[in-house]
Amino acid sequence: MNNVPLVQILFVSTGLFFIGMYGLFSRRNLITILMSIELMLNSVNINFVAFNKYLYTTQLNGVIFTIFIITIAAAEAAVAIAIIINLYRSHHSIDVEDAGELKY
Repeated sequence: MNNVPLVQILFVSTGLFFIGMYGLFSRRNLITILMSIELMLNSVNINFVAFNKYLYTTQLNGVIFTIFIITIAAAEAAVAIAIIINLYRSHHSIDVEDAGELKY
């Protein structure tokens, strides 16, 4: 079996995290911001699995944390998409700057 060094996995995970952070801070579309948050959560999942493989080979703590994060991310995405759909129905826009001007 061909093992990938831990440094390379952490490099990819760090790259994914900063791509997600760039998307979070530079975009105004709520769907793009949601995808950026999901990308950052997936980079954390890669870290958990990588450290679990290289540090604790007999335990599954990293994998269990990853399953919890995936579950929480799915619930977060469902709630966020429901909020975005409601915002679009009432204001016909999913722009973040337009959401700051909401008046109920």
